Formats: sequence, structure tokens, C-alpha cells
Amino acid sequence: MRVTQEPLLRKFWYCVMPMSALGDTPVGMKLCGEPIALWKDASGAPRAVKDRCLHRTAKLSLGTVENGNIVCPYHGWAFDGTGHCVKVPQDVVEKPNPFGVPGYRCVERYNHVWVALDEPFYDIPVIPEFGAPGYRQVIEFCDDWACAPLRIMENAFDNAHFAFVHKGSFGDTDPVPPPFTLEDTEDGFVMRTEVPVRNPEGMRDAIGMTSDRTVRRTANRFFVPFFRAGKITYPNGLENILCTAATPMDEGKTRFVQWVIRNDTEEQVPSEKVIAFDKRVSLEDKLILESTDENVPLDASEGRELHMVCDRPGVLMRKKIRQLLRATPESTAA
Repeated sequence: MRVTQEPLLRKFWYCVMPMSALGDTPVGMKLCGEPIALWKDASGAPRAVKDRCLHRTAKLSLGTVENGNIVCPYHGWAFDGTGHCVKVPQDVVEKPNPFGVPGYRCVERYNHVWVALDEPFYDIPVIPEFGAPGYRQVIEFCDDWACAPLRIMENAFDNAHFAFVHKGSFGDTDPVPPPFTLEDTEDGFVMRTEVPVRNPEGMRDAIGMTSDRTVRRTANRFFVPFFRAGKITYPNGLENILCTAATPMDEGKTRFVQWVIRNDTEEQVPSEKVIAFDKRVSLEDKLILESTDENVPLDASEGRELHMVCDRPGVLMRKKIRQLLRATPESTAA
């Protein structure tokens, strides 16, 4: 599966960056191969349009924001949040009104910017703990990785790699992961298991435990196509919910956006300790995942990859995405 060649992948909400990354000037990026420009309108709401002026194709993201509209840096044409052209300084346009550039669905949720290029199949995932009494959010990462988004998602549900990839951090020495269950949902599934892990001295502050080892009781939820909300409950009662978006930018390039929701306080565990813990773990993953093939085979009949029994979560991801693709007439996998 190649992310720029599947029209279906345009029909989902993607988390593209924290709201704090949108300042006074536009920001450009690619989403499923489509160049988009993002900015905040006069009300402070995020907006997204195609990053190409319809006059001479200059990048709108190189422009400015005036009165809540994005202004092309080349000739000053201005566009509102829907993409409609609201100003042509030269006042000479050989095209009848109205006209503009493609505008995309764009909203703020969980203090992050979400974009959908086409009408989405599902709403933005619901995370019940967000904003609930006793919980806080720690915004962690917005990094670009050189790998496929499905590789990141599969890795988040792959407990067999702990003993190898994470042997420098929390990984146990047993290469055989514990048993797990899978519960099907309309837009994904939930994987539940209990995993024994190491608790090395340099990482103990992040979970508030001093023992050498501990156990993670996890309820890891996958949302089609590339989002997970994974709740980890520790023996001391700490709940740490990893919210990870693997946002497809281009072939072989994925934006890794992550925040956590926890039931402790800043005074108990400062945010920088939480971020440092997860940064160490994510860099171990990144090194390996960037070595993988960007074209993930969705069907076992392709024969390009073998599977273990513990790969069932990843295989189920591929199955769910494949089923949606084959139910979509314009899909290359139909």
C-alpha cells in the first residue's frame, strides 16, 4: 500500500500538529501527498487549504495572514478559510466570481490540529479521559519519520520487539510476549494484555515507582487507519494513555504526533520527565522503523512478509484497511 496512491486514505481525520505550532504565519506540509497550507483565522481557529495559489502556483504557506485570511506572497491574492478568493489587489481577474483554491476540513481537538482532505468515514477518535477530572495532558512530539504510517501503528501493538528494540530501556529479556486478547470495534479494535517490563533507574521518576521491575496492564485501542490510544495501568495506580497519530505525509514520510493523558499531577511528575521517558523509547523505535520497506503489503497472498502468531494485531490492521479499500470503487486495491 502506497499512501499517495489510495484515494481512500484522504477520507480520514489526521492529527497534523499541536495548536501551539501555528503562530502568526502560515505553515506548509504534505498530507497524503497533497501540499496543504495551515494558519489561524481571525477567531484563532485552524484553517487548511491547498498550498498552491491558483494564479501562478506559488506556495501560500510562504505568505502572510491578514484579517484572518491567507495571503499569497507572489501577488497578494487573499483566500479565506474555505479557500474562496476574497481579494485580488490588481483587480483584474479573467475568471468569474466566486473562485478559489481547494479548502479542507480543519478543526482543533485535544489541543492539536486535525485535517481531513475528503468527507471522512469516521469522526475524530474519542478519548474519554481528555479533560476529565483528575487527568492532565502532556504534549510530547511532532516529528517526521522516514517510514510508512502503518509500520508505526503495527509497532505500537507489537510486544515481541520489546526484548530487542527496547533492551536499552524497559524491555524484558524474554523474547516471547505474554498472551493477549483482541476485541473488535467498528473503527478498529482493542488489544488487552499484561506485560512484565524492566524499570531502569534512569526512567523510574516518570512512573513514580522505585522497583527494578513492574507490570504494564494495557488496553491498547487502534483506530483505522493510523491512530492509537493506549492506556497503560501500573501497579501503583498510574494511568498513562499514549495517544499516537501516524499521519501520512508522502511516500516513506510520516508525521509522528504524540501526547499522553495521565492521572497524576505536574508536581508529582514534571512533564519533562514524562517526555524524556517516551523520547528515549520512541528513538529506539525510530531507528528500526526507518529501516523498513515503505510499501506495506496488505494481503498475505502477496507473500512478501511472513507473520508470527503475535503479529495478529498488525495483521488485523491490514485486514481492516484492506476491506475498506476493496469496498471503495476508486481504490487501487478494489
